[in-house]
Amino acid sequence: MTRDSLLATRGETFFLNLRFMLIVTVFVANAVEPLIGDMSGLHALYQWIFSFHMPLFVLVTGYFARQSLYGTAGRRVLLQIGLQYVIFQSLYSLLDVSFFHVTNIHHSFFAPYLLLWFLASHAFWRLLMLGMSRWSRGAQFTFALIAGVAVGYLQLDGVWFSISRTFVYLPFFILGYHFSFAAFVKMYQRYVKITAAAVSVALLVLAGLIGHILPLGWMYGSMTYMQLGAGEWYAGVFRLAMYVLQFASSLAFLGLVPFAASRMTELGRRTLYVFLLHGLVVRAAAASGVYAYIGNAADAAVLLACALSCTVLLAHPAVKRLLNPLVEPPVEWMLSLRRAAVRRSL
Repeated sequence: MTRDSLLATRGETFFLNLRFMLIVTVFVANAVEPLIGDMSGLHALYQWIFSFHMPLFVLVTGYFARQSLYGTAGRRVLLQIGLQYVIFQSLYSLLDVSFFHVTNIHHSFFAPYLLLWFLASHAFWRLLMLGMSRWSRGAQFTFALIAGVAVGYLQLDGVWFSISRTFVYLPFFILGYHFSFAAFVKMYQRYVKITAAAVSVALLVLAGLIGHILPLGWMYGSMTYMQLGAGEWYAGVFRLAMYVLQFASSLAFLGLVPFAASRMTELGRRTLYVFLLHGLVVRAAAASGVYAYIGNAADAAVLLACALSCTVLLAHPAVKRLLNPLVEPPVEWMLSLRRAAVRRSL
């Protein structure tokens, strides 16, 4: 095996490990959200998670996107994202109305349902990368950073078309797309990695001590400055400050991610199933009234253990075999229709 192929294999292993760890934090954050107003420890955990998990998930998505951005592979991914969006936007909205009885939700295909913003933004990130393909890396990142700050000045609700998060997190997608694992390995030697991990733990402690000072809305990336109550002309400076925090917290969390292959690596290959399905588990738990019985640290620990267990369960191969047509709907028929249309037009 050549040095380049070995690095590529190690890079895939590292990012699959990271992807699984991130989907655990996604599940945990959504599971504890109903309790963060009452339990300070869970509030700190939630805020710590939001300081890195979305930026890093976007970075990982960008890293794997370079394998399938162009040509038929790229079209296949875009079509599948579109089908996933239609299926799960319909499913979650239908269950909200008929079973979960959740209020204050935009039930529209133009307003992605909670976690489904990632699907909409993923499609836009790919299209934007295609449009910027001839630009230099520096130009791409500069544009993304400026757009991420500028989008906050729009006088609209940032959830429509996921426009706010698309541009706010575009810099992380570009970083992931151009990520050099060789340079990362050279930098993250043993002591650097240990230091980064320690900083990540320190940030968790800091979130518990002074996290209440930072409004959570700024960490979501889904709202414009108008919605955040920051109408001043210099509001973009706050977005830049959030970028600094998220970059630092993301770099620190990477110190916790193992390089070696393990069962976690295999589970990391099926995080899409956890991502699209875990909302059903959280919604069902909320509808059942179970949160009314969680009032102390021991209860919270059980909740966290359940979130971890459900993550592992949803990433099990059996779930993929059973729900593959729903989560990864086939798109070959759509590509065949396109090819037939092209032939007829010639």
